[in-house]
This record gives sequence, C-alpha cells and structure tokens, in this order.
Amino acid sequence: MDSVDCVVVGAGVIGLAVARELALRGREVIVLEAATAIGTGTSSRNSEVVHAGIYYPEGSLKAVLCVAGRDLLYAYCRERHIGCRPCGKLIVATSTAQLAQLEGIRQDAIRNGVTNLQRLSGQEVAAMEPVLSCIAALYSPSSGIVDSHALMLSLRADLESAGGMLAFASALANARCVPGAIVLETADGTQLRARTVVNSAGLAAPALARRFSGLSPQHVPQAYFAKGSYFGLVGRSPCQRLVYPVPEAAGLGVHLTVDLAGQARFGPDVQWVESADDLSVDGSRADAFYAEIRKYWPGLADGALQPAYAGIRPKIQAPGEPARDFLIQGPGQHGVAGLVNLFGIESPGLTSALALAAYVADRCEV
Repeated sequence: MDSVDCVVVGAGVIGLAVARELALRGREVIVLEAATAIGTGTSSRNSEVVHAGIYYPEGSLKAVLCVAGRDLLYAYCRERHIGCRPCGKLIVATSTAQLAQLEGIRQDAIRNGVTNLQRLSGQEVAAMEPVLSCIAALYSPSSGIVDSHALMLSLRADLESAGGMLAFASALANARCVPGAIVLETADGTQLRARTVVNSAGLAAPALARRFSGLSPQHVPQAYFAKGSYFGLVGRSPCQRLVYPVPEAAGLGVHLTVDLAGQARFGPDVQWVESADDLSVDGSRADAFYAEIRKYWPGLADGALQPAYAGIRPKIQAPGEPARDFLIQGPGQHGVAGLVNLFGIESPGLTSALALAAYVADRCEV
C-alpha cells in the first residue's frame, strides 16, 4: 500500500485551491477526481460572479471568507492575467414592498465590511442602464465576473509546480479511519494510506463522508439538491453591469450576468430535485423567466431567451429551511484525526476559494 501525506478528494475550484494551498505549504498532495478532467461539476455550471460579500449573516464563514476571498481572487487574477473584471452589480427593487429589504441588505453588507454600496434612485439606475426599470437600487462596485475555467487551470498549474499530483478517473469507493492514518480505496481497488484527507467532493461530499468507516454518521448532514437553470440572451447584453433582483428563498433570484465576451445570461432559478443527475434545461421554464426578468427589464422581447445550461447547488438544508453556512468540519468537530469535510460549499464558494483554501489548510496542520 502506497502512503501519501495529503489526499484531496475532488478537483473542482475548491479542491484545486485547497490542494494548491497545501502544496505551497510544503505538503505532499494527491488530488483524486472521479471524472476525467478538472471542474466538471458545480464549478463549471455557475454564474462566474465575483461576489462582494453582501448577503451573508454577520460573522458567518460565507461572509468572512467571501470578503477576504474577493480581494485575494482579484489580486491573483491580475497577477496571472486571468480574465476577471469588477464590472459592478445593481440590486434592484421593483416595488415599494422591497425597499425595506433593500435597506436591510445594505445594513448587512456594512456589518460584513462591505462599505462601498451606493443607494440609487430609479432615475439614477436608468442613467446607468437605460433598459432597466426600478424604483431604487443598491450599486456594488466590487462585484464582478471571472473566467472560472482559466482560474482552475491556473490553480492546477500552481499545484503541479509545487509538486502536487492529480489522479483522474479515480473515484473514491470507501475509506477506513485507523490510528494515525486514513486508508482510502478507489473504485479500481487501489489503496492509499494518507495522513490528511480533505473531502471536497461537492455534491457528493455527504454521500462520500458516509463511506468513511470510523466517522460517526451524526456528523454528516443530509444532502439536498437545488437545480438552477440558465437561459442565454440572443444578441449582446443590454447592460454592462450585473443586475440582481432582491434575493428570494434558496437563491438570489433570476439575475442578469454578463460574461467577459459581453454575452448575457439569466438565472439560475430554483428547482428542488431528488438527485444531481439531470442537468438538462426544460425549455418550458422560459415562461417564468420572462415574467421575472420583465419586472426589471420590461422591454425583453418575446423569443429572446434560449436554453443554456443548468447546475446543481449542494444544499445542506431542506426546502423552506433557512440557508446554512459553509460547514467545514475538522477533527475538533468530528474527532477523526486527519480528516476535514467540506459540506454545503455553494455560492459564494467560487469567490471564497483562495480564502477558504487557507482556512482549510490551517485545519490540516499536523
């Protein structure tokens, strides 16, 4: 049986960032990835938005790591010439009933250290983005967009330059927590003895954790899957900035995002599903998209939307329950030496990746 210092399970943006951080700290690292390439799951099916840190409860990991990660991400992308732009975001209120919620968002942002939000009137918004119709908005100049695939390629390059390795088509079948180590067995029967294991398997993290013999089931949350569909806009984006409605349950509403090429897409919506297998976009959901988008862009033409792609949010709360924070469990929480589980790493995971990686690596110190 081969022995290795650290194994990270999952080569999405979080797994790559954690593995890179561990390797840069001098640890021997292997990343086990069930797929044949990096970032084929949630990391490749999101809005590619850099969040400012506005929405999350004060003191939560989402708030702290998003604010820190945003600055680290912008600096990293500048250094590596990765496509990334702080294009700004408008959070728009389209009814008087939403004005109090908008002010609550501003106060939450201030408590999280986001102090540059600007309150705008409907007329000021129309001067910035003439197609929009709203009665008030918050403008976040720190929000932006990033080329997530280029980011992951760079994280992988850093990892490999620091001596780390990736093993593709290496699904983890089970693991045994034994004194001083964790014994991992992949689907093809290969066994590895690791001193540190980071479970960064995204949607599969809870199911994978249940296969760790020696980890009490009481420490593994139930997984819930919130599917989000996206529709693309025919033609170029009518806006230069991101446009978000006030948040809704389980998500941030059907928002308008632009990519680095100037194309617009809308989504995601929220559809609770039983499994993470179906990534098709149901074209009939477009009717609901038109209705939501026209609340802030009334001029959206019929036939302007086309199905784009769908992603699955790795939720750890049931439908109707309050949103839960990132759940990062180390030995201090579950009692298993050398094991760190990452559960519920949804948005703002992409923005938080570099800060979250340092947070996890600190809990892997031996």
